[in-house]
Amino acid sequence: MHLTGRTILITGGSSGIGRGLAEAFHRGGNHVIIAGRRQALLDEITEAHPGMHGLQVDMQAPEAITRLAEDVQSLFPDLDVLVNNAGISRLEAWDRDAIDIDTSLSIIETNILGVLRLTAALLPTLARQPNSTIITTTSGLAFVPRFNYPTYCASKAFLHSWLQFLRHQLRHKPIEVIELPPPYVQTELAGPQQANDPVAMPLADYIAEVVRLLGEPTPADGEILVERVKGLRMAERRGIYPDIYANLNQA
Repeated sequence: MHLTGRTILITGGSSGIGRGLAEAFHRGGNHVIIAGRRQALLDEITEAHPGMHGLQVDMQAPEAITRLAEDVQSLFPDLDVLVNNAGISRLEAWDRDAIDIDTSLSIIETNILGVLRLTAALLPTLARQPNSTIITTTSGLAFVPRFNYPTYCASKAFLHSWLQFLRHQLRHKPIEVIELPPPYVQTELAGPQQANDPVAMPLADYIAEVVRLLGEPTPADGEILVERVKGLRMAERRGIYPDIYANLNQA
């Protein structure tokens, strides 16, 4: 995809991978709009990056997503890149007497329904541009799940499947559909400890590799794979899924 002169909306753009992409795209000469829940953090980031804009949104609230789409269409009618990055991850235990179903539903609301609602609302705007791109963050865990994050992993597997149909249905429109499945990265997605976990891929390294890959011709399957995620993504293809799964889900 072209990485300069674009108008880019990034959900979950105030932290982690979303913020890293926003800052990289901003440095690359793009007009970047970040969307997130915390207004104070949005203000802090945009003040530090003149020309970047922030819009508040709760991706679990349909009315907030509608308002975000309306604001974007009004303020940024030349939007040509949507980055569906907002997502949450929570530990779950389905082997207990009482199941915390609210946690599961909140993950589904954010990771699945939020993505579908916003994409549907902004597709008409994207379709009006000469060339547009939809990038959606999934996860390496969409391909080899972890037992203690069942709904998170399932939500990302859903998005992987959904993106395949979206890519096929939009093939006659000037809209590129890209999937971005990260490996385990140093962010606070699963808690503060993840940001400092030496096992995780440094965030700056991940962003740099992603930006480099985005600047190259997009693979036919639309998947942007950094080297660190290929073990998970290719496990089933290579016939080593049972070994990778067992290593990831040790008893």
